[in-house]
Amino acid sequence: MEIMQIVGLGIVAAVLAVTIRHNKPEMAMLLSIAVGIILFMMVLGKIGAVIDVLKELSARANLNMVYLGTILKIVAIAYIADFGAQICRDAGEGAVASKIEFAAKVLILVLAVPIMIAVLQSLLKLVP
Repeated sequence: MEIMQIVGLGIVAAVLAVTIRHNKPEMAMLLSIAVGIILFMMVLGKIGAVIDVLKELSARANLNMVYLGTILKIVAIAYIADFGAQICRDAGEGAVASKIEFAAKVLILVLAVPIMIAVLQSLLKLVP
């Protein structure tokens, strides 16, 4: 099971990071970042499979692919921002983490505007 590998790698990395943090805190942070990237790469194929399914369903439903692309970008921004913010928090930089999260929220809002406009236009067409 993949989750066992993921959790195992995470636990080993956490123990190593705690062990080396006292002598080499910068190495502990680099270890954390490296393990995070490795874990992301481990699940990247799964993300691709989900995207393929969503594309197929969108095509069947005759949905505009622009909207699907926008939604996928929003999800990507959320995950990447969370990853970056957690790394900053691990490094003791909570203020920087908060700024990353704020910037992500602004970017998500900007990307969501065209979708909101399309939904509102569809609703206005229903009202006589």
